[in-house]
Amino acid sequence: MSDVKKDNKLGLLLKKLLKERSISMRKLSQHTEIDTATISRIINGKRKANPDHLQKFADYLQVPISELFIAAGFTIEDKNTTTQSNILMSVESIQNLLESSNLIDNKFSIASVEQQLSNYEQYVQTEEGKENILNSFGEKLKKIGSIGPFISQLKEMYEKFRLNKGTPRELAIVGSALIYFIVSVDVIPDYIFPLGFIDDAMAIQIVANLLRSE
Repeated sequence: MSDVKKDNKLGLLLKKLLKERSISMRKLSQHTEIDTATISRIINGKRKANPDHLQKFADYLQVPISELFIAAGFTIEDKNTTTQSNILMSVESIQNLLESSNLIDNKFSIASVEQQLSNYEQYVQTEEGKENILNSFGEKLKKIGSIGPFISQLKEMYEKFRLNKGTPRELAIVGSALIYFIVSVDVIPDYIFPLGFIDDAMAIQIVANLLRSE
């Protein structure tokens, strides 16, 4: 127990954030739907926060989730330097990891990512879809602390979409990847590190390949 308290970086960070924002543990509990006693134990180093706790803390306190994950002692790879071969590991390996960890129930497949992208192509051609991308892309980057595979490619795609550079078909394809990145309903939730960004990475590569074939 003393070891947990001694290296309680997350607890110290949460205390600092709550003090800066004049937020009580009770108020944090109300807005995150995490029991006050649980929050107290996490802050005091008597309990380890799980990814769901960290996601809710990050959302309410408006801090990059990566900052909380690092403070909590989770290992986070530098997604900008991760090679494509490492990210695009075999679908079977990803599925085995997810199943053994009991993290998600639905099956992971490239086809499921492709289907989502296809659905989003129609949406991004609407005014609502365009506004969603223009208004939400920057905020999503800020929320995750600008870490994630192929962030530079995402930024290039966003600029292409924002400046309307391309045919309607190309912009629809690009927009589908941007929406996939923005929305929280991924095949693999973003908070599952280091797997949480794999399907986003696959979506971007699928779109990049589609653009090359156009």
